[in-house]
Amino acid sequence: MINDYSVRHYPFEGCFNFRDIGGYLNKDGRRVKKGLYFRAGRQDRMTNKDLAKLADLNIATQIDLRKQEEVIDQGKGPLKTMGAKYINISVIPEGGSDRLNKLVGDTGISGKRYLGYLEFGPESWLRLFKIFADERNLPLLLHCTAGKDRTGVSTAFLLSVLGVSRDIIEADYLLTNLDTERQADFIERTVGYPEGYDREKLISIAGVPKDAMKDFLDGVESKWGSAIEYLEKIGVTKDQMDMVRNNFLE
Repeated sequence: MINDYSVRHYPFEGCFNFRDIGGYLNKDGRRVKKGLYFRAGRQDRMTNKDLAKLADLNIATQIDLRKQEEVIDQGKGPLKTMGAKYINISVIPEGGSDRLNKLVGDTGISGKRYLGYLEFGPESWLRLFKIFADERNLPLLLHCTAGKDRTGVSTAFLLSVLGVSRDIIEADYLLTNLDTERQADFIERTVGYPEGYDREKLISIAGVPKDAMKDFLDGVESKWGSAIEYLEKIGVTKDQMDMVRNNFLE
């Protein structure tokens, strides 16, 4: 379904799962603008060659979805030194991983676990859409540690508002699995596999399950009717959604 991965993916040497969501057609025949919304994993291991390419993207805003303990451990990355505004929105609050395990069980990555993110309250999504609605924040990079779970859910909400079909949203999510071997190569070459991990396990952890995004969106639709109806219920206004569409669609 998505045959332009090599175009939208940025194969940085020290950053993985970095890609542009631009180019997707929505249900009305409008297209998501390119070069405005990038999704990615952590950027703190970027090489000098990477930094030169990153500067060319002219990113104005870095939205960091990690917990504070992750930020402290990994660092914020280079974008702030390049002039980007840094905003931290912890989708999973401190102690949230344990709360998720109690809520949904230790399921690993799954649609059920993604639905658990919504149990932490609406603040993360309200803040995100306030940022998306202000064109002064563009271009932006949205990321977590691996750029797949918190980043995937956030991107699914945005693409839903932009009128992109579920098939494309789910396929975009699965593009993560195309960069896992490269990431394993990097880990093996630099710091080595963590204790208890081999190449196969690392690739599995870096990737995403086939049905996780489908199960998440099914769950949202079952409880609220649609992703848009959920966002409206928590307080994202129709005016904000119109501004988001105006910013990101051509």
